[in-house]
Amino acid sequence: MSTDAFAAAIGKGLALHKPGWPEALRTGAIFGVIEALTPIVGWLLGVAAGRFVSEWDHWIAFVLLGLLGVRMIRNGLAPAEEEAVEDKPTSHSFWLLAVTGFATSIDAMAVGVSLAFLDVDILPVAAAIGCATLVMVTTGVLLGRVLGVIAGRRAEILGGVVLIGIGIAILHEHLSAAPV
Repeated sequence: MSTDAFAAAIGKGLALHKPGWPEALRTGAIFGVIEALTPIVGWLLGVAAGRFVSEWDHWIAFVLLGLLGVRMIRNGLAPAEEEAVEDKPTSHSFWLLAVTGFATSIDAMAVGVSLAFLDVDILPVAAAIGCATLVMVTTGVLLGRVLGVIAGRRAEILGGVVLIGIGIAILHEHLSAAPV
């Protein structure tokens, strides 16, 4: 379930100016905590109203990731004089990371809903999901740094395209699995 977060983290690393270990770990921690909490929320919602969450989770993820992706593409297409490489941020705001983390973890919420119906102990599962996400996102940000050096300004455009692609993939997966 952390693969969406990993791909988004590469995009986040691409958008930064030489992100180091502290920023990568910070990003990984934010994504990891959110990815650990969403199956718990989904589990609680599954106990209460599972059908509503599973009907809308893919649309919410699609819209959030699409908006974030368009924002990254616009920033990447901005004239060079507006944003030199030296002007790239060295870190993302907490809220930008939290929204991205939430958008990529909505599928974990849906998993939490299904786990509620299977009577699974959600806390160890959520902890494992959070730890895996922490590692994958930290690695993704650092990989984004390397790719950013290679790709330059096109890197942010690529990151935006990746986020939009993740949103489309989530939407396609859920719509193609829906009963007709």
